[in-house]
This record gives sequence, C-alpha cells and structure tokens, in this order.
Amino acid sequence: MNPEDSLLPRVPLGTWVDDSFDWLKENVSWLFDAFSAIMNFLVGNLTDLLMMIPALALIPILALIALTLRSWKLAVGTVIGFALVLSMDQWETMVQTMALVLVATVFAVAIAVPLGVLAALNSTVSALVKPIMDFMQTMPAFVYLIPAVTFFSIGVVPGIFATIIFALPPGVRMTELGIRQVDAETVEAGEAFGATRGQILRGIQLPLAVPTIMAGVNQVIMLSLSMAVIAGMVGADGLGKEVVQAISTQDLALGVEAGLAVVILAVFLDRLTAALGNPGDYRTSLLALAQKAIAQRGSAMGAVGPAA
Repeated sequence: MNPEDSLLPRVPLGTWVDDSFDWLKENVSWLFDAFSAIMNFLVGNLTDLLMMIPALALIPILALIALTLRSWKLAVGTVIGFALVLSMDQWETMVQTMALVLVATVFAVAIAVPLGVLAALNSTVSALVKPIMDFMQTMPAFVYLIPAVTFFSIGVVPGIFATIIFALPPGVRMTELGIRQVDAETVEAGEAFGATRGQILRGIQLPLAVPTIMAGVNQVIMLSLSMAVIAGMVGADGLGKEVVQAISTQDLALGVEAGLAVVILAVFLDRLTAALGNPGDYRTSLLALAQKAIAQRGSAMGAVGPAA
C-alpha cells in the first residue's frame, strides 16, 4: 500500500527512536564506557575467581551451600548435576553463564527492590511505573539486543545490559505486591506503638514481604538465565554461545548438552532463592519494633521532664 492510500499519515516512530539513540551515543558515550568497564571488570573477575577453584573443589562448595540453605536432597542433586556438566565439558561455559547471571541479577535487584518499595508507598510512582513495566515485559526479548549492540558493540556487556533490562520488571512488581499485601492491622499495631514510617517499613513490611520479594528475585534469575542464552547471539561467552553455535551448525549433541547445563544451573539457583524466601515470625519483628519505639519515647520523655 502506498503512503498516499493510507487513511492516516505514517508516524516515523522508529526513526525518532533511532535518532534518540544516536544522540545518546554522541552525548553520553562516557556513561556507556563507564558501564562497559564496570561490567567487564565484574564479570571477568568473577569468572576468573570461579575458574581459579578446581571444579572438583567448587562442586562440593556449592553442594554445601545447598545443604545449608535448603536440604540434603538438593545437595546430592547439586553434586550429580554439576558432575554431569563437568563430564559434558560444559563446566567453563556454565561458569561464564553463572557469572553473567549473578552480576545481572545483583544489578537488577538493586534497581527493582527500591523502585518497588517506592511504588508501594506512593500511588503516583506506582501509576507511572506500571505502564513502563508492562512495556518492558511485553517487548520481545530479541529487541533488547538491538540497543544493547548499538551502545556497546558485541561481547558480554550488551548481553548484561539486555539481561538487566529484560529481568527487571518481575522484581519491581513482586516487591510492590509484597509490601501492599502486608496486613493493615499489623501496620496499625506498629503505629499504635509509636513507630515511625521508616521503622514500620524496616521492622514490619519488609520482613513480611520477604517471601514475595524473593519470589520476584527468583523470577529475575530465571529471566536472566533465559536472556543470557539469547545474549549468546551478540557474542556473550557462556552456554548461550554454545546454543547459538549448535543452531548454526545443526549440532544436536552440542545443543542438548548446553541446554541441559542451563537447566541444571537454573534448578540450582531456583531452589536456593526459594529457600531464602522463608518468612520469619512477624510477631518477633513487631515486638522488637514496639520495644524500640517505647524506649525511644521513654528517653524523649525523660529528656523533656527535667526541663519542665
């Protein structure tokens, strides 16, 4: 169809976005360079640190972590699973993917949790954040690779950038949901003890929201893993690059082994984050908060008394 035959004039939205990206590259290139340097430093050093530990020594360490945080069943499964990864010669690529996912998850959570808390406490912020999160979640994952490559060329950095953006929304949504779901009567009880808004947030709402927040962190990790594989298309080292190579060469054996390594890593990280989401007894938090508020009130009254 010719533009003249269209009922509405064409809106060159893509051109506007492309021009805005060009403007960003020309005017804030220092910011992208700083981000690239930080990501290369973190991922590179974390990968080197994990690779410095022999696989036969790191596997028991990971199993001990699983035993401490979850159960002996997960510890046994960790040993069997990672031993299988080692036997398939996918250990190094799995470690590279683990480093990328951990760094991306830390940055995504560091952005998502404060933003989710702010959205839960402020309706205006929540109204602004929700459509942005909807846009980020519904945008196809491959699209995030385009600006990533535009800003950072190819390699691990565009992979991390796209992974952080793609994995961010569940962390924001679940944090806001967890805080909003805290029982209003519990919050009112804290207020009755004279607790401040910050004390209620730290002593009641956040502890009670931990299971929901950790569910969001779990989703961030899972999305980071899925995006880390896609990031292999732009040159990020790890299991993603192995999957891309398997597709391009139609190597079924390599694709199965790399995919199985992703599954084993995903199960390990999923079970650990689920274990960290066990809720504490809110009465303990409330009692400690009440005692602190009463003590502060008593000290304030004591300071006012002699002056009166």
